[in-house]
Amino acid sequence: MAALWGGVFVAGRMVALEAPPLTTAALRFVVALAVLMPLVYAWEGRLPRLDRRQVGIMFLLGLTGVAVFSGFFFAGLERVPAGRGALIMALNPVGTALAMALVLHERLAASRWLGIAAALAGVAVVISRGDLGTFGSGALGAGELMFFGSVAGWVTYTIIGRNVLGQVSALATTTYAALFGTAILVVGALFEAGWRAIAAFDAGAWVAVAYLGSFGTVLPFVFFNEGVRRIGPSRTAIFINFVPVFGVALSALLLGEPILSSMIIGGLMVIGGVLLTTRPASAAARTPRPAR
Repeated sequence: MAALWGGVFVAGRMVALEAPPLTTAALRFVVALAVLMPLVYAWEGRLPRLDRRQVGIMFLLGLTGVAVFSGFFFAGLERVPAGRGALIMALNPVGTALAMALVLHERLAASRWLGIAAALAGVAVVISRGDLGTFGSGALGAGELMFFGSVAGWVTYTIIGRNVLGQVSALATTTYAALFGTAILVVGALFEAGWRAIAAFDAGAWVAVAYLGSFGTVLPFVFFNEGVRRIGPSRTAIFINFVPVFGVALSALLLGEPILSSMIIGGLMVIGGVLLTTRPASAAARTPRPAR
């Protein structure tokens, strides 16, 4: 699962250098839908009918978790090496915890705040290549900002998705979000005139697109949910922390990208921070205090 998601950065980088970001994202989810739709009908019989409120929520999920997330993601990969992008995107769970605390006023233990700080500091080390003083001289470029926009899209998607948990299955929710998100991306891609780039794709680019939509999107989702079913969400979530490791390793192996010492140090800080942030709270911490 983590290796498949890590491979998304390599395949995404290959396609992002050939086609505009919204076009690349649209291609990814057209392929994903071609796989998701048969799965929904095979496993659940059909897509469930939605009420008006659920339709609105699904649209927002598609807008944030598919269109915004993927558009910024591929725009980032167009400008930044895949390995660096993988380490920045590791902030997703940290960003979610931070948003839950700041927006929804969810209380976080001191250890989680420490984890958030460590992860953010680690990303700063990666972006600055170990020289934090370069932030004012262009180390934080457009590509890095695009990845931060992608993280923001995923964080928003995660928070909105809480509103449909228990009402619509995870597979159906993912499929509806992909349907709405793909429609938005296709409209956006029309303004990029991306069909010209698509016409020039070689076999390698099409293989990368097929990987992005199937092995990089649908299969990890299936494996993740199977892991949740068998060993529980907390233990399954631990494996997500290996995604940036595979992203950096595969980028070096397949794309020839260098692994800098700042990436190793910063990456370890990010992963350690994420582990602290996502560690389940103790029973004592979860127990509400009696009113005084």
